[in-house]
Amino acid sequence: MPRTPEENDRIRQLSKQNIRTAAMELFIKQGYYATSIHDVAKQAGISKGLLYNYYKGKEELLSEMVEARIREVVEVMEGATALKRPSEQLKHIIEGAIDNIHQNPEVHRFYLHLQTQPESDEELIKYSKLLIKENARMFEIQCEIFERLGVQQPRQRSLYFSSVLQGIMLMISTYPQIFPIEEIKKQIIQEFC
Repeated sequence: MPRTPEENDRIRQLSKQNIRTAAMELFIKQGYYATSIHDVAKQAGISKGLLYNYYKGKEELLSEMVEARIREVVEVMEGATALKRPSEQLKHIIEGAIDNIHQNPEVHRFYLHLQTQPESDEELIKYSKLLIKENARMFEIQCEIFERLGVQQPRQRSLYFSSVLQGIMLMISTYPQIFPIEEIKKQIIQEFC
């Protein structure tokens, strides 16, 4: 019995996810430039020709990975803004960010590294700028949450909140095995919510 279009699409999406996972593992281990399409295909357990059925090249693969990362961040913020109380919204942001980093610390390090590319790196700087632009947009939403919370100087409080949260995320991604995640999560929730 032939497959339905829906089944074909599901298989295609699973294959693309397998390729993205393989690419992420290699980008983390070897770096973007040291990883070839051949390496990605081998890591994914497919032929290079089959990989090219899904992606034109390494840059298109990275582009889709960055778009997926941005969607993850947007989903957390949309989940937060769907809540009624600002304190609940902040708690959702904290838990979403910390839980995501705890589950994938090396992925966070990869995207952090991508955001700090030199301006002269024409291939990667556009992805760095995309991530930075999205972070700035999320910061503005966060400022609105602090305004509704009624704090004095909401932008400054939001900046402090972001700095604390980003620092925690960096520590978790650097020391995932020894960082007291639940204790720190409770502490930041207590301080800001």
